[in-house]
Amino acid sequence: MASGLSLHSKSRRIHVALTQRSQRSVILLLILTGLISTCLLRLVQLQLVQGKYHRHLVDKNRISLVPTPSDRGNILDRNGKLMAANRLARSVYLSPREASKAQWAATATKLGLILNVPPEEILAKLEQVGYHSPTPVRISRDLTLPAFVALAEKHNQFPGVEIRGESNRYYPNADLAAHTLGYIREATADDLKKNSDYPMGMLVGQMGLERIANTTLQGVWGGQLLEVNAAGQVVKSLGMKPSQSGAPMQLTLDLELQKTAEKALAKRRGAVVVLDVKTGEVLALASGPTFDPNLFTRRISPADWKQLQSRNQPFLNRALQGYPPGSTFKIVTAAAGIQSGKFSPDSTLATFAALNLGGHLFHEHGSSYGVIGFRDAFAYSSNTFFYQVGLTAGPEEISKWAKRLGIGTTDNMGLEGGTHGSVPTPAEKEQLYKEPWYGGDTVSMSIGQGLVQVTPLEMAVMVSTIVNGGKRVKPHLLLAETNTPQMRPVTAGLDPGTIAIIKAGLIAVVQQGTASQLNDGSIPLTGGKTGTAEVVGQTDNALFVGFGPASKPQIAVAVVVENGGFGAVSAVPIAREIYKTYFKAHPKQ
Repeated sequence: MASGLSLHSKSRRIHVALTQRSQRSVILLLILTGLISTCLLRLVQLQLVQGKYHRHLVDKNRISLVPTPSDRGNILDRNGKLMAANRLARSVYLSPREASKAQWAATATKLGLILNVPPEEILAKLEQVGYHSPTPVRISRDLTLPAFVALAEKHNQFPGVEIRGESNRYYPNADLAAHTLGYIREATADDLKKNSDYPMGMLVGQMGLERIANTTLQGVWGGQLLEVNAAGQVVKSLGMKPSQSGAPMQLTLDLELQKTAEKALAKRRGAVVVLDVKTGEVLALASGPTFDPNLFTRRISPADWKQLQSRNQPFLNRALQGYPPGSTFKIVTAAAGIQSGKFSPDSTLATFAALNLGGHLFHEHGSSYGVIGFRDAFAYSSNTFFYQVGLTAGPEEISKWAKRLGIGTTDNMGLEGGTHGSVPTPAEKEQLYKEPWYGGDTVSMSIGQGLVQVTPLEMAVMVSTIVNGGKRVKPHLLLAETNTPQMRPVTAGLDPGTIAIIKAGLIAVVQQGTASQLNDGSIPLTGGKTGTAEVVGQTDNALFVGFGPASKPQIAVAVVVENGGFGAVSAVPIAREIYKTYFKAHPKQ
C-alpha cells in the first residue's frame, strides 16, 4: 500500500516537473519569437521604410563634394541693362589635410597679415570642417592684386594654400539702387544648419531682391565628387557634378531714372519714388544716403562697417519710412471732404489769416485768399480752407480715404526696413496714446501734420490713384508681375467729379502755384503738390508729389528731402530732373 502511494507521488512529481518545463519552454519560445520579430520589424523599417534615408546618410559620409560655386543670376533693369552681374575673381582656399593642426596655426598667422583676415577666423573655418576633411575651405574672396602678388611670391611657404579663379558678385553701378538690390554674404553657421544642402562657403542673398529672390538667383553649386574612407582619405574620383547658374531676373526699374533720382538727391537724407500710374511698376526707388553692395563681395573692414553704422543710417530705406506729409496730404483731405457728401467739387469757402479753434489760432500762410474753391485752394495751398474741410468731414472720414488712397495699405514688396503710413482715428489715438482727441488734432491732420505719417512709396500710390481714374495700383519690382491678376489695381471708390477737381487743383499748383518752376516750357505740363513739414528743433522737411504729363498721366513722382526746408526749394528741383529724363526717353508723351 505504501509502495503504491510512493509510486503515485513520484509520478505526480514527474508530471509537475514536465509541466513546468513545458511552460518554461513556451515562455522562452515566446521571448525568442518576440525578439526575432522585433529584429525583423526593425530590419524592415531600416531597409524598406527608411532605406532611402539611410542610404543617403551613408553616401553623404562616403562621398565628398569639392564644391564649385555657381553663377548667381543676373539682375537687369526693364530695358535689359545690368544692375547685378558676375565677374571673375580670385579666391584663397585651404586644403585641411595638407598640413597638421600646428602647421595651420603658423600658416594662419602669416596668411592673416597678407589677406587682412584675423588668424582666429581662418582657424575657425578649418575647425568647422575638420583638419582631415578632403574639402577645401575658402577663407578669402575677391583677392586684391597686392595680396595675390604676395602669395605668389611666397607660395612655397604655404602648403595646402590654393588660389582659384571663380565667379564673384558684382554691382556695376556701385551704390545705385542698393536698397532695392541688397547684397550677398557667405552663409553663417546658422544658415548651414537650416539648409543641409548648402556647401561650406555658400553665398546667400541679404537684404533687398538678393534676399527675396535668393532661391531663384543662387543656382546650384557643382564640384568634384570624391569617394573617401573612414579616415577621410580619397579613394577615387567619382567625376564632376556641373554647377547650374541661377536664373536672370528683370526688374521694373529704369536704370536711367534711378541714376537721375540718386544724382538729384545728392546723398542727402531722403527718398525718391517713381511709379507707372497705370500698372504700379516701380520705375525708380532711391534712398539716401546709400551704400555700396560691392563691399560685401569681400571681407568688410572695421572702417567700412563703422561707416555703415554711422548716424546717417545708410542701410535705412527711407522710401519706406513714414514722414509727416505736410500739404501733400491735402489731396486726401479734399477727397474725404467731397466723398463725405458735405462738399461738392464746386464748393467754395471763405479763407482767413487764422482760424480760431477753442482759443487757439491756426494760421494761414499769409493773409486771407478770400472766397475760393478746391482748385485755387490747391494752387495757393490754403491752410484755412483745408482746416474747414477737415473739421467738417471729420477725422474718421479722412482716415478712411487715406487708406483707400494707399496710405497704410500699400505693400512694401518684401523690402526690409519699411513701415507703413498711419492716419489714426480718435479711437485709435486713445488706444495707442491714452489721450483724448482734440479739435486741434483734426486741424493738424487736415494739412498732414500731427499724428499723420506717410511713406514716399505711399505718396506715389496716392497720386497715381487720383490721376489714373481712381484705381489704387499695387507697386511691384519684378517685370514678370506686371498685369498679372495679383497686381491688378483696386478701385478706390472715388467719384469722377472728385478726381477731376483734385487733378485740376494739382495742375494749377504747377501753372500758378508753388511748383510753377516746372512750367517753364522745357517739359510738358505736369501737376503736383509741394509740402513743408515741421520737424521739432530742426529745419523742416521738404516734400513734393506730382504726375506727368498733365494731359495723359504716365508717371507719379514722390520726393522727400529731410531738413530740406521748403518743398518748392529742395524737392521740386529733384522732380524736375526726373521729368526731364522721362520725357527725353518718351518725347511723344
